[in-house]
Amino acid sequence: MNIRSVKASRQNGFHLSFHKLLGLLILVASLSILLYQLGVLITTNEVVRHAFYAGMLAAASTAAGAMLAVFTKQITNKMLDTLMGFGAGVMLAASIFSLILPSIEIMETQTPSMLWATSKVALAIMLGAAIMLIIEKAVPHEHFFKGSDQVAKTRLRQSWLFVLAIALHNLPEGLAIGAAYAAGDGHGLAIGIAIQDMPEGFIVAMALIAAGYSRLFSISIGVLSGLTEPLMAIIGAAMMDVSITLLPWGLAAAAGAMLFVISHEIIPESHRKGHEFFATNGLMLGFVLMLILDTAI
Repeated sequence: MNIRSVKASRQNGFHLSFHKLLGLLILVASLSILLYQLGVLITTNEVVRHAFYAGMLAAASTAAGAMLAVFTKQITNKMLDTLMGFGAGVMLAASIFSLILPSIEIMETQTPSMLWATSKVALAIMLGAAIMLIIEKAVPHEHFFKGSDQVAKTRLRQSWLFVLAIALHNLPEGLAIGAAYAAGDGHGLAIGIAIQDMPEGFIVAMALIAAGYSRLFSISIGVLSGLTEPLMAIIGAAMMDVSITLLPWGLAAAAGAMLFVISHEIIPESHRKGHEFFATNGLMLGFVLMLILDTAI
């Protein structure tokens, strides 16, 4: 290699390093501005602040569930399916009683007839499910047990595909918390989601361990997975608090997103290994518990 080639190689390396450094600085600056704006929202907007606290409660519950994996060497598929069914039941009841029914009540005050109100709510539910479908197809990720999607054949490491799957799973829950607090009645939903997040965090950690990851990595990801919820709770509360017209749409869309996750991810997986009886009993228990929480609180 001659001197000119060496100089050109050094210059190319310098330009590459400079571009990486510039990109990192832009990323850090963007994150700093985002965190500052979130801090302003939390301190100045009571609805957003309460939604943030509720999201943090859900995140703490997820972390507590993941930490249980420290004391658990192995868990049977039957128990995993039962826990998944329980989470599905809580989410199903939350979608109906905490999101869809309040959405219909609010929409009814904004429209001339009940038929028109329920039609709009139905459209919003479909839109929420469609958004989750688009995200699910567009973002490469792995299901907890089922393996890679076809679109997941990218350069992303397998561990990050699991992280993306967990983040996608928690998006509608955080949005639902924020939307419910914007509607002025989020305590029951927040408690219900926090209850189902504990077994969810445990399942995430144990699923990663079963997939061959180290116990420390699996538990850490399980703990961190819940942090999606307070962020989405802030976004949901801030968006829905802007306009009363937007509120019922947001409630119903969050319900549609949760229903999509229940049908597309949780129920099929909980029935895949032949433990439908236990998964169904778990679903019924979770549904009834959320019903009691929603009516009592």
